[in-house]
Amino acid sequence: MKISDILADGRLSLSFEVFPPKTDASFDSIRSATEEIATLSPSFMSVTYGAGGGTSRYTLDIAKNIKESYGVPTLAHLTCVSSSKATVRERINDIISSGIENVMALRGDIPTEMMDTDRSGWDYTHAIDLVRELRESGADLCIGAACYPEIHPESCDQSEDLFYLKEKVDAGCDFLTTQMFFDNNLFYNFLYKARERGITVPIMPGVMPITNANQIERAIKLSGSFIPQRFKSLVDRFGSSPDAMKQAGIAYATDQIIDLFANGITNVHVYSMNKPDVARAICNNLSAIIGR
Repeated sequence: MKISDILADGRLSLSFEVFPPKTDASFDSIRSATEEIATLSPSFMSVTYGAGGGTSRYTLDIAKNIKESYGVPTLAHLTCVSSSKATVRERINDIISSGIENVMALRGDIPTEMMDTDRSGWDYTHAIDLVRELRESGADLCIGAACYPEIHPESCDQSEDLFYLKEKVDAGCDFLTTQMFFDNNLFYNFLYKARERGITVPIMPGVMPITNANQIERAIKLSGSFIPQRFKSLVDRFGSSPDAMKQAGIAYATDQIIDLFANGITNVHVYSMNKPDVARAICNNLSAIIGR
């Protein structure tokens, strides 16, 4: 099933993001974790892709298993940074051969060792190049892309960010998923501005449950997210107790999701970090709301 059809359904639902293993040794344990999340019957599950394609061979293995063994629609991430057209076309063919209908088109993080490399000769420098490649392939794929409620870190300002986002959508995106945020007002403000710019595709909010204090620094580094005082107070009070912090973090994420649902959002994407217990706790907290 295509993500666009799921989002058009109108029913309240959750989707979860998981990541593939980095090595063969961890494949079984990570596959088991993703399968446990699949048993929660999310609307769909997305499977990430390693920087520079480092874990690309596992992405489709995990996505295909979830879809075929548990009947959960899957979204396979695909990045293009530093990749050749031949490599990307091969990966697109692999996706099609695997029966995956949904692709998340991303530029991907530029590997540290390539930060100072001359990129003028690269086949792909931005996600829009990959979106166009996917559309030009002629494959019947539902294409998603990322967006940033708090501005892409490489954009000068939000106006420039929205200009390029509109171009990316016009190139063929069917839906957008946001980077994580911890203040829903940032999302509502972004959504309003996106609609003003003529971006009409569904925009899914992405929520990450922070279940230990060490995650916060990494989350800020990855996304540049604004941390509201309410959340800072939560961490100050419970951060030193792993069990308390986990419970408080799940409660905070649940509260974000309830507010989003109450304000007309029908699907929330949860960055579940391969943690079945966290995904299950959120589903339990929302059981009556989402009809479980």
